[in-house]
Amino acid sequence: MASFAVVFSHFAMLLLSVLPSGSSLSLDYYEKTCPGVDFIVNKAVKSAAYKDKTVPAGLLRMHFHDCFIRVLSSEFSTRLNFYVFDKTNLVLFAWVKGCDASVLLNSVGNNKAEKDGPPNLSLHSFFVIDNAKKELESYCPGVVSCADIVALAARDAVVLSGGPTWDVPKGRKDGRISKVSETIQLPSPSFNISQLQQSFSQRGLSLDDLVALSGAHTLGFAHCSSFEGRIRNFCPASNVDPEMNPSFAASLRNTCPVNNKAKNAGAYMDTSSTTFDNNYYRLILQKKALFSSDQALLNFPKTKNLVYKFASSKEAFNRAFVNSMIKMSSITGGQEIRKNCRAVN
Repeated sequence: MASFAVVFSHFAMLLLSVLPSGSSLSLDYYEKTCPGVDFIVNKAVKSAAYKDKTVPAGLLRMHFHDCFIRVLSSEFSTRLNFYVFDKTNLVLFAWVKGCDASVLLNSVGNNKAEKDGPPNLSLHSFFVIDNAKKELESYCPGVVSCADIVALAARDAVVLSGGPTWDVPKGRKDGRISKVSETIQLPSPSFNISQLQQSFSQRGLSLDDLVALSGAHTLGFAHCSSFEGRIRNFCPASNVDPEMNPSFAASLRNTCPVNNKAKNAGAYMDTSSTTFDNNYYRLILQKKALFSSDQALLNFPKTKNLVYKFASSKEAFNRAFVNSMIKMSSITGGQEIRKNCRAVN
């Protein structure tokens, strides 16, 4: 069974390399139909970030959570990019979803949308996307997808935080389906290295991508619930995760006391939480990462070597991050250009 999982994982990555979805993206997609798209989105992000320094982290996380709800599924969906038929077991596997702005859709009637799923309840800054969309609809109505706005806003968030810039391939379409049940597919802060590898490989992303994209944790804030299991009652033999610096764990216990009732209690992801830098990797080496999934990067030779590499070179991290962001954000499978990012047409 284990060998099948490995083979299937490699097969998944092979399939992704021939998917037609990414081929429709291009750097000049709006050159004739909406040449001001980058400027308009950038203006919306800058305006919001000037008033609230947490906006960039929120926009970057929003993009990840949108793109990562995409797995090999045995169910039919209106969001299929590619499918394969196993003649032996008669199983249909489908590539479902991707960066299609489904995370922006509001719940309607009996359908609870992704944004109402537990991992997404702390997502914020949706208004930035709304503001950009409103201006774009005045400038070039019915042309720019919400999915492209999210991808552009994530890039601008990184740049405004002191990180690298890159040209964002455009041409994504917006999805029409958003289900709260699918948020269980998002990587958990408690994942070990094997679970992380499986999660990323199912999306056609490598171990290099895993380590580079994890660097997004250099921005933002984490609630106590996402790391509480590491600082208290970790296991019968140890109250605290032995892979966490003891003094760091003690400070987190003060921040997150037993029976904590402060809704927004938590800790910043690193000591420079509004600056996009490589400090995140240095903290991992000091055993001061908040999530088990972050510290787990040291538990496999290849990922460990990359942590050391990025900790010692911001330039190497920036290059890897840009390449992996372009790769991740090219996973797409929408069908329309929404008029309102919060509702299907």
